[in-house]
Amino acid sequence: MKKTLVAGLLVWLPLVVTIWLLHAMLGIVDGLFGWLLTASQAVLPGSARQPLESLRGIPGLGLVAMVVLLLATGLLAANFMGQWWIRQWHRMMHRIPIVKSIYSSVKQVSDTLFSSNGNAFREAVLVQYPRPGAWTIAFVTGKPGGEVGDRLDGEHVSVYVPTTPNPTSGFFLMLPRHDVVHLSMSVDQALKYVISMGVVVPPPSGAPPRAVARN
Repeated sequence: MKKTLVAGLLVWLPLVVTIWLLHAMLGIVDGLFGWLLTASQAVLPGSARQPLESLRGIPGLGLVAMVVLLLATGLLAANFMGQWWIRQWHRMMHRIPIVKSIYSSVKQVSDTLFSSNGNAFREAVLVQYPRPGAWTIAFVTGKPGGEVGDRLDGEHVSVYVPTTPNPTSGFFLMLPRHDVVHLSMSVDQALKYVISMGVVVPPPSGAPPRAVARN
C-alpha cells in the first residue's frame, strides 16, 4: 500500500506544484493589473470608470495586458525615437532621491543577466565550498573589478553559488581562476542538477573536466 501511494504521489506532485506556481504567478500579475486599473480610475472622469471596472473580473487579462505592454515597450526601444524617450526616463529616475539607488542597482543587474552580450550565468563550474575537499556547482558571473579587483593578487573570477532546492538565493564568491573547474554541461542542466539535489544527473559529455579558459 505504501509503495502504491508513493507511486501515485510521484505522478501527481509535479503537476500539482506546476499548477500552484502558475496560479500564484497569475495572481500576482492580476493583482498588479488591478492596481493599475485603480490608479487609472482615479484620474479618469466618472463616465470612463465603469468600463474599466468591468475589466477587473476577467481572469487572465492581467497576463495578456503584461505581454502586450512588454511587446509594445520592446518595439518602442528598437527604434531611434523610442530609445530617446527611454534615455529621458532613465535620467528622470536617476534624479529621484532613494529611488535612484534602487533603480540603478536593479537596472545594472538586469542588464548584466539578460544582455545578449553579457557573461553572467553563461558557464557552469565546480568550486570547493564551503571547505576544501567539498565540491559544489557554481555559475561564473564575471571578473572582480574596481577597487576589489585591484586588491586581489592574480587572476580571479566572480561566481554565484546557488542554494538547494531554491537557486534564487545563494552566495557570491571571488576565487582564483585556477581553483575553478569548467563543466561541459549547460547552465540549464546545471540548474536542474542543483534544484533536484543531485537526483537529475545531466548526460555525460564524454569530456573530462578542465580548468576554466584564461581568455
